[in-house]
Amino acid sequence: MCSRTVTVRAGNSAISGWTVTWNWPGSQSITQLWGGVRSGAAPSVSVRNESWNGRLAADATTTFGFTAAGTAATPALACTPT
Repeated sequence: MCSRTVTVRAGNSAISGWTVTWNWPGSQSITQLWGGVRSGAAPSVSVRNESWNGRLAADATTTFGFTAAGTAATPALACTPT
């Protein structure tokens, strides 16, 4: 098992929500998640903001974290403001 923390940054403009998506290059799956709401299943995963951490001012950050089980792999993450 491995634990990861992901930082989401708003950039130059404020945002009212965010979604981070990725595809596992291996056979990992999320066993615990905090600071976000998961949808999808391995290999394709999306995590969106909770109600309390979606609104970010310009250049502000928030984090979410997860614990994964399976073959170790580092996915490439993509973040989209909503």
